[in-house]
Amino acid sequence: MPWDPNPDESPSRSVQSGASPARTRRSVDEEVLEHVSGLRRYALLLVGDPHDADDLVQECLVRVIAQARSWRQVNDLRAYLFTTLHNIFVDGHRRRHKHRGDVPIETVIADLLAPPRQQDWVELRDLIAALQVLPKEQREVVLLVGLEGLSYLEAANVLGVPVGTVMSRLSRGREALRRLVTHGATTRLRVVK
Repeated sequence: MPWDPNPDESPSRSVQSGASPARTRRSVDEEVLEHVSGLRRYALLLVGDPHDADDLVQECLVRVIAQARSWRQVNDLRAYLFTTLHNIFVDGHRRRHKHRGDVPIETVIADLLAPPRQQDWVELRDLIAALQVLPKEQREVVLLVGLEGLSYLEAANVLGVPVGTVMSRLSRGREALRRLVTHGATTRLRVVK
């Protein structure tokens, strides 16, 4: 059944359905509300920012409601709402690009500079290689406790070994990783009694 934005003014609809105008208006509001979460998801994918997405959905709903009295029946409300949202996005995008002016380089230089990331990738590569060199028992414990965040007791239960064994393997595994990643350049800490 086509969606009528003016249910209060449609005598044929209220006569056919036997519904009161207030109830029909409520069902129309509910029908529009059904699509708000879908509109928000689509808007979020379009603009990438939750606040801008909310603004876009709000603008869409304001336009749809403001123009409701001048409409004819809409066959597919969902498609109409999504089309309106998309058109608002395109109009705003065009407006921003049309009025975009030159920006002095001094105002955006901080955004253009990024710290080098090569060192991070090298360290990650070295860590992965070092993990592969560790004995299987140590690697399992290091990954369960260090990466997965399991407690010593949980890791012991997963591996079927005593908690003391987990602690011992973890200590030896961490020390071996430290030596492998730093190529033995670390100083050994002495135990203070």
